[in-house]
Amino acid sequence: MAEATRKRTGEIIRKLFEILMRFPEGVPASKALDLLSKEMELTDFEKSYYPLRPDIRRFEKIVRFSTIAPVKAGWMQKSKGLWLITDEGKRAYDKHKDPAEFMRTAAKLYQQWKKEQPEEDEEVNEQTPGPGATLEKSEEIAWSEIQTHLSNMNPYDFQDMVAGLLRGMGYHVSWVSPPGTDKGVDVIAHQDPLGVQGGRIKVQVKRRTDKINVGEIRSFMALLGEDDVGIFVTTTGFTADAETEARSQEKRKLMLLDSRRLFDLWVEHYDDIPEVQRRLFPLRPIYFLAPED
Repeated sequence: MAEATRKRTGEIIRKLFEILMRFPEGVPASKALDLLSKEMELTDFEKSYYPLRPDIRRFEKIVRFSTIAPVKAGWMQKSKGLWLITDEGKRAYDKHKDPAEFMRTAAKLYQQWKKEQPEEDEEVNEQTPGPGATLEKSEEIAWSEIQTHLSNMNPYDFQDMVAGLLRGMGYHVSWVSPPGTDKGVDVIAHQDPLGVQGGRIKVQVKRRTDKINVGEIRSFMALLGEDDVGIFVTTTGFTADAETEARSQEKRKLMLLDSRRLFDLWVEHYDDIPEVQRRLFPLRPIYFLAPED
């Protein structure tokens, strides 16, 4: 990489890191790219579009390509369309203030990572909108649609969907709250059909637009017996205080599931989930061409 190009890339990624630091819990990639393009003065080349792909602007593709090294260096994370700067990334931002040095260090760490991998890692040519960019963008679009679907789902369908997941995981659901007041517990399950092994599994399900706070976590834990296992499921997430409260429990067994964790479990157990519940959240894999090594 030419020094001028490395310097420009470093300026772009350092600015991206500044934006990511405003969102400690991560920010959708589309929003990060939009903010970045508005807060930087783009060159004419960066503003241009690919001749064969007039729907793809070069700047967004350059940024996606340029984040490969920071991600492999452990400075940045990408998960289901969410971009997040790590503590190591914050330290790197403070330490390597020169843009070119910043990218050289990221590249060195990427090469170290690459040597430890059993197979060659696919790199994407920044001159063309190759399959890597297409895959990443497709994943972001798919995840946005998944979140919208879950957020718009009828609350009782969402409750039944969670019960179906538990059945797919091999648990025996003995009770699902009917419409009306649930008194804090929406689903009860057991490890065996008769419920004689282990404690009960009590589940609270919330389809919300805001995050679950620590007060709601404490209210739910008050419903758990010493042998019970609690699972709190929400479409949004949990505040930092709520997550800390759950992790610090010694006498209560409590698991928190946001939409991302729920999705991963749904995919893992999809084939074993009853058809009725599977129809509430149907998924279909999409296959991309994988270039030969």
